Amino acid sequence: MPSDFDSPNTPNSPAESQAVYLILRDDIKWRNVFRLAPGQVTTIGRAPTNRVVIPDDICSRNHCEVFQIGGRWVVRDLDSRNGTLIDGKRLTKDVTLAEGDELQIGDFYLLFTSDISRSNADQPLDLEDNTDTYDGASLSRVSAVEPEILHRRRKTRFHTGGNAEGIGRDRTSQELAKLYRLALDMGAAKDNKRVAEIVLDGLFNGPNADIGAVLLLPKDVEKPNPAQLRLVAYRSRENEQYEKVSHSLTSIVLEEWQGVLARDFKDDSRLTRTDSLQQLQARSVICVPIRTTDSIYGVIHLYTTHSSNTLDVDDLEYTLAIADQFALAIESLHEREHLEEGLARIRNENESLRSQLHIETDLVGDSAAMSQLKDSIARIAPTDATALIRGESGVGKELVARAIHFGSDRRNGPYVTMNCAALSESLLESELFGHEKGSFTGAVGRKIGKFEQANRGTLFLDEVGEMSLAIQAKFLRVLEGHPFERVGGSTPIQVDVRVVAATNRDLEKAIEEKTFRRDLFFRLFVVEIAVPPLRQHGSDIPILASFFLKRFTAKVGRRIQDFSEDAMRKLSSYEWPGNVRELENTIERAVILSRGEFIEATDIQLSAVNAPASFASPTASEPTPEIISMNRDVSLDKLEREHILAVLERTNWNKSLAAHILGIERSTLDRKLKRYQVGRPQKLPD
Repeated sequence: MPSDFDSPNTPNSPAESQAVYLILRDDIKWRNVFRLAPGQVTTIGRAPTNRVVIPDDICSRNHCEVFQIGGRWVVRDLDSRNGTLIDGKRLTKDVTLAEGDELQIGDFYLLFTSDISRSNADQPLDLEDNTDTYDGASLSRVSAVEPEILHRRRKTRFHTGGNAEGIGRDRTSQELAKLYRLALDMGAAKDNKRVAEIVLDGLFNGPNADIGAVLLLPKDVEKPNPAQLRLVAYRSRENEQYEKVSHSLTSIVLEEWQGVLARDFKDDSRLTRTDSLQQLQARSVICVPIRTTDSIYGVIHLYTTHSSNTLDVDDLEYTLAIADQFALAIESLHEREHLEEGLARIRNENESLRSQLHIETDLVGDSAAMSQLKDSIARIAPTDATALIRGESGVGKELVARAIHFGSDRRNGPYVTMNCAALSESLLESELFGHEKGSFTGAVGRKIGKFEQANRGTLFLDEVGEMSLAIQAKFLRVLEGHPFERVGGSTPIQVDVRVVAATNRDLEKAIEEKTFRRDLFFRLFVVEIAVPPLRQHGSDIPILASFFLKRFTAKVGRRIQDFSEDAMRKLSSYEWPGNVRELENTIERAVILSRGEFIEATDIQLSAVNAPASFASPTASEPTPEIISMNRDVSLDKLEREHILAVLERTNWNKSLAAHILGIERSTLDRKLKRYQVGRPQKLPD
């Protein structure tokens, strides 16, 4: 009989520290087992939010609850519609549960017990087909709720080695632990060479091999043969020299995709065609393929040279298991490389598509010179000929190169650009042809070069005249259709790339000075496009200025209608030594400085480099604070101070705008102002 809550604990009640359970059954069979956790209220009812759900309409949504207090387990009815019964009596207050008490709710019963195996002989515990052994009793794994946690571990015991506590000392358990750790290490490796080194480390902790090696095949080999294998990693216990194991033995493995353990080499007639095994004084040999279901990537060789060491069939099994993991690791690396290459191509295609959106509008102008340039592009683009674009800096040579690409049959392929003057010789070679991991300091991974990125597309090389002679020689071979190798690599790479080069140098003079190869010049000089400087088609200046004005007003959100007559006159009379690029930058600066609806002449700041005489000194209508006379004996610091102050006054002390005009960072401007002890003048009160 249950005891009242206020009554002392009965002798047959479970101890405070003892695990207790509620076992749910109906009239037919036992159903679920729930472990009661100290400090946790176990709710019982029809609602799915309860810990114990009773699928009976007689049961209220929140029917009753069981909890622990003062070392006792107590049941409380939650004002249920049909009540909670214990031994047929309805609860009217909190009741302390004793061992064997049984709650009844409708047609369902809940047995309170510390003996999980307890059940009635005529109502056995439901085991069905899916069971686990738990504290000596079989329970339904699917139906168990809130299972008792028996052990907690951050790492599997196999992570620490075969002799760790809890691991058997038999060979199978030790090898299982080693295979597990090898799989983790292989998955973290970044290239095939590192995976191969990990594999050999694992093998030399297992089989009694004296010498081991990993040999891999080139990618996409249809009919592999031993001659195609290249040594990737090698281990020796006594620093012995490695020699390839029997050509015939390797042929068997590559042809049949089966691992081989050999001891008596005279038994197989195919092994007598070579005496390499006898030269190595090999006692036993293992040769296994590195293969998946569909592909073979190479072989692993292990052999012993001492009579005390002998490889056996267990060693063969272990090596095969490692080789299978190795193959999966290689397959993952290949997939990763493929994704990286695809990502690089997608990025280039994205840039190409963005460029294509501007290509028609960027070639702005209707002068005779521009019409002739567009006509030349239209005739050259559909061909696959190498093109050399020549012209001064800033004339738009890259725009011409993009127009050639998007006007060709390669328009759907990648368009890749490279400035040859921006990098040192070693970095330029790496950028153009790529590099392998570890090929030089800082090469932390494989890099796909510009030529590979541009495969089946166009590669634009700006400032090609700045290449060193060594790079020119390798570049010429690729232009002639020869394969190339990445820096630090040995795999030949063939690409299909159209090259468009540009330069502002006098290449003929560079040939005379022996700084540019004559044969490379003629290889580039298949078709030539000369881009005229802006001063030779000055009639396009108003068109270009209006084009840039629309672009930059939209960019900065300004409402500027047009140029004033004086401003346009000033633009048209200037010689533009920096060509279209200088005009573009000048218009952007004018848009930033302008305060009205029109760009005024005073908003246009022009360079004094090669400026015409009419612009060498300011006119009477222009303010002069920013014009600093050079005919004074003053220090460079003073000139800089005066120039900075002039720009700040011009921008009404907008430091961010002033820094942009000066071409320095805002923080640099602040340091200079502090150095010159300059601050913004205080406004006088009206």
